[in-house]
Amino acid sequence: MKPHHWPWTFVFFAALGAVLLLAGGAALAGLLRGVHPLFGDDMAGWALIVSAVASFLTGAFPLALRRLAEREGA
Repeated sequence: MKPHHWPWTFVFFAALGAVLLLAGGAALAGLLRGVHPLFGDDMAGWALIVSAVASFLTGAFPLALRRLAEREGA
């Protein structure tokens, strides 16, 4: 049986999504208000969280393709 490897695009987008999710949570908590004027708005945190979800979904696509290819024996 072949070893299973994570696609590097999945790893990259999952890490990016985790960073965005942490930054979004910090922005919603008000921890980033002094960093940049855009973080003074509450919607900035939500925008980062939505970007994190989009990043996770982008990373899931090559992972699903890899799993389908492994299932067919490619």
